[in-house]
Amino acid sequence: MGFFDFFRRPDINAGVEKFRSIPGAVLLDVREDAEFRGGHIPGSINIPIDRIGTVKEKIKDRETHIFTYCLGGHRSGQAARALKAMGYQNTVCIGGVTRYKGELER
Repeated sequence: MGFFDFFRRPDINAGVEKFRSIPGAVLLDVREDAEFRGGHIPGSINIPIDRIGTVKEKIKDRETHIFTYCLGGHRSGQAARALKAMGYQNTVCIGGVTRYKGELER
């Protein structure tokens, strides 16, 4: 990884495509409930970052592929790190929904 790779943002569109290609994968929106209700990527579930510890109630298998996103990418990065610390090893932050080019579900 080079110096400028540090500044590169994840590509949420590529991340969503990867999510769709893996059977049983989870697309996790870590924004607040109201943000989620305002529009989210189809197929995603919502667990706000401040309740990330409850993920074990919904995602029991720690081998599950989890793709996290939020509004701009900061909270989803925090969530991915927290999930890894809880033992979820196939977790990746895909960035912020503001860069998503598909339709949102309400």
